[in-house]
Amino acid sequence: MAETAETTDTADTADKKQDRKAARLARQIGAFAKQHGGAEGQLAHMGQAGTRIVLVGTDGGWGDLVAPTYAVGRLAAEKAGLTLHEEFDGEFAARVKTGPYEWTRMAGIQLGGPANPTV
Repeated sequence: MAETAETTDTADTADKKQDRKAARLARQIGAFAKQHGGAEGQLAHMGQAGTRIVLVGTDGGWGDLVAPTYAVGRLAAEKAGLTLHEEFDGEFAARVKTGPYEWTRMAGIQLGGPANPTV
């Protein structure tokens, strides 16, 4: 009987911790949405590292957050009222606005961006 109570207490503690993490992520999603005139998102599995919550603002701004699990990421999105896309497809990706920084980081030396440092 004591083992059952301990298991239940441990599960309750884990659930509360996940709820707190989801609430914290939801606040961050809300702040991003407020700053960018609204937002939509997509959840992407990252393996053991967790789940990436990719955010795209109405103004084309973008960012991401990392949730420890897919369930926490989905709960955070629900708490924030974030519309989720199943895929980061062409139409959704086309909303992202990139600037010179992103282009030089992505293309690097090929487009005249900063050279990668040698080790």
